Amino acid sequence: MPVEEELARFTPAGDTLLTVGVFDGVHLGHQELIAELLTLARGKDLLSGVVTFRQHPEDLLVKGGKLPFLTDIETRTGLLREEGVDIIVPLTFSKELAGLSARQFVGILQKRLRMRGLVVGSDFALGRGREGDADALRRLGQEMGFSVTVVPPLKVNGEVVSSTAIRQALARGDMEKIRRLTGRSFILRGEVVTGAGRGEGLGFPTANLDISPGQALPPDGVYAGWARVNGKTYQSMTNIGRNPTFGDAKRTVESYLVDYHGNLYGAELRLDIVARLRDEKKFASAEALKKQMAEDVREGKIILKLAGDN
Repeated sequence: MPVEEELARFTPAGDTLLTVGVFDGVHLGHQELIAELLTLARGKDLLSGVVTFRQHPEDLLVKGGKLPFLTDIETRTGLLREEGVDIIVPLTFSKELAGLSARQFVGILQKRLRMRGLVVGSDFALGRGREGDADALRRLGQEMGFSVTVVPPLKVNGEVVSSTAIRQALARGDMEKIRRLTGRSFILRGEVVTGAGRGEGLGFPTANLDISPGQALPPDGVYAGWARVNGKTYQSMTNIGRNPTFGDAKRTVESYLVDYHGNLYGAELRLDIVARLRDEKKFASAEALKKQMAEDVREGKIILKLAGDN
């Protein structure tokens, strides 16, 4: 779908102050930028808006495969909405969009979204070949009649908060660092689908999640967290991996919801992963696995009680 046609589906009720970016993970740096956006928009009697992308620009522009996302588009738009933004515009990052000059793109934003100003990070750039960096945007703004505000990067413990830093922490299973950089636990979501049914036989029935193939995951292992489904929240212990005790080949995400009784098939389940409990391992028997699962639940409950952020 052409960019202008896609934008035509969004009709702001007034002039807007916008920010543009992937906002993968909606981390503390993103949140600070959006807070500045909201403050400026209210002061100027403008609507605040976020233009984000359904996929990473790197998927199209960088050779060598797709970059796993920290937050799928539904989770990301939900988190952005929680920040108080008036308008959220998810765009498809297409070859057409990638080929637009900075001038062309901001012109379209002015035309379709009634943009009166941009709020961007110091390392932000838009347009073909990233030609529209902060300085270039300021020059375009003076010429085309829109303001440009640049927000400096946020640091936590001396480190710049970034989606890359979060992705690196996730690859290590460092859920505590992810919480420090995002202000929340790592989120996974998916529809509950039919599994092998082994958990129920072991006394720990699990919900098997259909996770998007583009979703970034922590290393295989067992994690404690919170499961949110049908408006209720439960303590949960989640196994990510290939169930080596049973020789499965497919990587799965399955979660045991403490004190839940019922059928979840077809339900949308959100997992907030708080802490890594242990590596996934192969057990000598189903009985040995059952014993370890009971220990996982005991340890997980203690961790979640201490975390206290359900």
